[in-house]
Amino acid sequence: MRSAKELQNADHYGYSELYDIVALLRSEEGCPWDRAQDHHSIRKNLIEEAYEVAEALDREDAVLLREELGDLLLQVFLHADMEERAGREGMDGVFDGICRKLIFRHPHIFGGENAVTAKEALAGWEERKKVEKGQKTLSQDLNRVTRTLPGLMRAQKILKKAEKGGVDLTAYLSGDDPVSCLFALCLQANQQEIDLEQAVYHRLEELIGEVKQNEVENEN
Repeated sequence: MRSAKELQNADHYGYSELYDIVALLRSEEGCPWDRAQDHHSIRKNLIEEAYEVAEALDREDAVLLREELGDLLLQVFLHADMEERAGREGMDGVFDGICRKLIFRHPHIFGGENAVTAKEALAGWEERKKVEKGQKTLSQDLNRVTRTLPGLMRAQKILKKAEKGGVDLTAYLSGDDPVSCLFALCLQANQQEIDLEQAVYHRLEELIGEVKQNEVENEN
């Protein structure tokens, strides 16, 4: 690990410099705050940074996107450093794991299978993912959908998988309660290939813009 002075005077910063900076910050000679953190204390930071990246994408702001991707990357390095200090694999394990996953899940590139369309490639990815995760039943597949996803996004993913798996969803759609109505809406959106989370986001932005415009017109 390089010293603070060496890192401060580097001509260019890349992977190895970020690795050393994070290691220094979390060392005994480093920052008291960084050193005191664990996976759970900065869990919310990881989520917030991911959403800030998404906002930069929505704004199509290249400068903001570069900054937010850096903030998100920092979270990855922090969690990896914690794993390394606990005697487990750190960033090397992260890179090795994602490279092996990409190779395994693209058999049409690294194997003998064929995929002409994006839909075929995605289907192959999903099948390889099930093999990789040892998923043999529909319930296992449904259970793998991340629980920390926003509600609309998670509902669409689970309902799509359940419907594809032949589950009778009638009981979940027949009521007049808000959740049954929401599930019906999710299924309709799936059929039309609409991302409800994104659609709601953009519609709300339109509403805010319209309210702002009305306020400006009323002031004049």
